[in-house]
Amino acid sequence: MPKIDLESVPERKGSGYPAPFHEKCAGRIRQALGDAGGLTQFGVNLLHLPPGCWSSQRHWHSAEDEFVYVLSGEVALVTDAGEEILRAGDCAAFPKSAANGHHLANKGSQTVVCLEIGTRSADDVCLYPDIDMKIDNKVGRFAHKDGTPYPQK
Repeated sequence: MPKIDLESVPERKGSGYPAPFHEKCAGRIRQALGDAGGLTQFGVNLLHLPPGCWSSQRHWHSAEDEFVYVLSGEVALVTDAGEEILRAGDCAAFPKSAANGHHLANKGSQTVVCLEIGTRSADDVCLYPDIDMKIDNKVGRFAHKDGTPYPQK
């Protein structure tokens, strides 16, 4: 496989979350490196989190494993157990079906850079314990926990 030209990989800024849940993630930038390399079994994202930005709303997956590796900076990993600091060289793993809501929150003054790696499953349901939201990959859009869809953007 040839080297991936990082400059040619599109940047996606913000999130697809419905209002007001998108606000904390508005500054995040992701580059889908796995997609750029033609990977289909799992995703690899290069994530840039500016100060004050979150990686996502706190969530967990029913059928997808996740892994994060911090390349530079310092970020708070927020889970059901509370907060702990991850620094460059630190990593964390989130097995599928482990109901432990998690996200990264940049509470510092420098941009944090991470790799996010995760499996892809058509059967996944992603649940957000702190807010009234879920997404079922079979349906493909955000919904309230009772299944009522949020309006599409």
